[in-house]
Amino acid sequence: MTPARAREHVTRPRPVEDLVVGRATSDGAGVDLIRVLSQDLQQRLDPFLLLDAFGSDDPEDYIAGFPDHPHRGFETVTYMLAGRMRHQDSAGHDGLLEPGGVQWMMAGRGVIHSEMPEQQEGRLEGFQLWLNLSAKDKMRSPWYRNIQRRQIPEFVTPEGVTVRVIAGSSHEVTGALRRPTTDPLYLDVHLPAGARFAQALPAQSNAFVYVYRGDLSIGTRAVARQHLAILANDPGCDGVVVRAETSARALLIAGRPLHEPIARYGPFVMNSQEEIVRAITDFREGRFAEP
Repeated sequence: MTPARAREHVTRPRPVEDLVVGRATSDGAGVDLIRVLSQDLQQRLDPFLLLDAFGSDDPEDYIAGFPDHPHRGFETVTYMLAGRMRHQDSAGHDGLLEPGGVQWMMAGRGVIHSEMPEQQEGRLEGFQLWLNLSAKDKMRSPWYRNIQRRQIPEFVTPEGVTVRVIAGSSHEVTGALRRPTTDPLYLDVHLPAGARFAQALPAQSNAFVYVYRGDLSIGTRAVARQHLAILANDPGCDGVVVRAETSARALLIAGRPLHEPIARYGPFVMNSQEEIVRAITDFREGRFAEP
């Protein structure tokens, strides 16, 4: 871990446009989770389609995992805080996701994968983010990368804020991964009580903050645990400033919108209903398992 190389200059911070409370649900074979970013926000937060937060000390809440299921047309980003999860897919990829690590998978034209807990007890906690692909990339070959904890750059600001840079760039620290079309920024920010953190953001990017420990404030708005703050796209704003009321942890996520039609049906995200029908047909006829 290194000191921050430079300060981010934010002269006019973005305010909070809206606060969203995560909703309890289940997915996979019965994994309990909080759905934070749901389908009704996917246009507003383009290119992001979904954010789920999962976390439990009770194996009954997670042990069934996420058995084989298909995806087409987007990327999944799974970030683990605690526990171990095994990824396997029809493109031949296999990886063990451990605490602090990230699994980044581009489903592209189609992949069948599973994410199964590799533990019988203890805490399993993390997040899964869905990132849309542009129309030109939706039918590319599937791609996968398993990023270990030590491969994710971290820095500490003079105020003692620890930042893990999963994607994008912050304070002149380049993250573990960059994606050129949507240019996502994905930060895990750990703030001691009373600390402040500033991050510059491109004017065209959609951005949000999800608090998963403690409480934050953004401008005049308090943001409590398990709340997502949508940051306004006000002209002239050049970033965001968050302050910790208590010791807090939050995800700061931003990306360049695609401004393309979104057709979504379950695990398929395309640009038209015709493409959705084709995805369903291809899956039923076994084409997702083809190399």
